[in-house]
Amino acid sequence: MSNDARIIFLHHSTGNCIWKGGVAEWFRNYNAGHKTNYRIEERSFPKKQPYGWRNAPYDYWNIWVEHAGTAPFMEEPTLETLTGDYNVIIWKHCFPVCCVKPDTGKSEIGSPEMRLENYKVQYAALMDKMLSFPQTKFIVWTAAALVKSMTNEDEARRAKAFVDWTIKEWDKKGDNVFLWDLYGLETEGGLYLAEKNAVSPADPHPSEAFSRKAAPFFCRRIVDVLEGRGDTGNLAG
Repeated sequence: MSNDARIIFLHHSTGNCIWKGGVAEWFRNYNAGHKTNYRIEERSFPKKQPYGWRNAPYDYWNIWVEHAGTAPFMEEPTLETLTGDYNVIIWKHCFPVCCVKPDTGKSEIGSPEMRLENYKVQYAALMDKMLSFPQTKFIVWTAAALVKSMTNEDEARRAKAFVDWTIKEWDKKGDNVFLWDLYGLETEGGLYLAEKNAVSPADPHPSEAFSRKAAPFFCRRIVDVLEGRGDTGNLAG
């Protein structure tokens, strides 16, 4: 990719915390020092209205796969639109994605129920969709973790299983889809958002201090992807 790229970061509240940790400032400094023109923007996706404040695997599948096309779905842009405007598209889930219920033994791609079996088939369809836009690079965040007080061990282990599957099986080398491992940074190898990295033991948003620490890692991961190191650079940046 050339040294001129337009980037969109789609997020909700957790992503906003990291954004406010200094992402825009980091890119301004990087561009000045490296003679690049990497232009990054952020956007709430999906918006609270009319779609609703939900960004689980089902919601990306619903907007981008089930309702694909050049027309917006419930005022939200599809990938057909976004890929025409941006060279890099970054998307993520907020911490409710870690409220993973037990599997039933039968996956349902059109189900909003948060189960690993559903996540996998929705992610498979999303991967196929992203691969159909080979000129665009995609960066997907691993799940934002929950604090211990908001979950239980079984649920947390299912959430970790989702992250592990995303990293070890879903993500492949040599394509246009890459990961940034927020989950690993937040949990530091555990099952929960580490208390020192959270706003409080009862609030699963990343703290201001953690966000300032994580933002440069996020930015470096984006640059690695832009500059051809997406498959060799560290997933956490």
